[in-house]
Amino acid sequence: MPYLMRVELPDVPGSLGRVATAIGEAGGDIEAIEIVEKLDGSAVDDVLLEIAPGTMPDSIVSACSRLDGVSVLWINRYAAGGNLFLDLEVVESLTEDPTTARDRLIDLLPIAFRVDWAARIRRTPSGWTVVHATDAAPTDFDLEPVTSPTRLPGDEIYVECAAPFGHDHVMMGRRGGPEFLDSELARLAHLLGLAITISRG
Repeated sequence: MPYLMRVELPDVPGSLGRVATAIGEAGGDIEAIEIVEKLDGSAVDDVLLEIAPGTMPDSIVSACSRLDGVSVLWINRYAAGGNLFLDLEVVESLTEDPTTARDRLIDLLPIAFRVDWAARIRRTPSGWTVVHATDAAPTDFDLEPVTSPTRLPGDEIYVECAAPFGHDHVMMGRRGGPEFLDSELARLAHLLGLAITISRG
């Protein structure tokens, strides 16, 4: 079964190798690794892994957490499976049909950011209306407009973020975490800007 684990580790040679060894010894098989953020002396990586039947995710977490300087921030089943969807692939998909780039981006955000839903919403005199959204997105939104990608308080189920998108806003929700990192908000701003440029031809 595929899982996605977000781990913080020292940004020194050998750290990732120690984490990979711990995962393997605990019954996990790494499929892909993506560096999410570089911090002062540490790195945050997303690790896509398969867990052997009968192996509990807690055993993977425990094995990694025993390593000096390593902290598992989050682990959960990863419904998309397969490889992590890189931003370049998102942009390539948007350029295939520029007229649908803005809505196509919304469709791809859950894969690119490992979120449960994404929505493009527009403010009207009667409140926010959904322009385009993925299946799991809510239909009602209570949002103060933002001027840059912003983490939102969310609720007991989702952590959320919002960003301006031309005359609209984009919202994303991730069930149970992890919180959106500064690097993810920067990536989102970049992809939204590219989608606007591509859609204008």
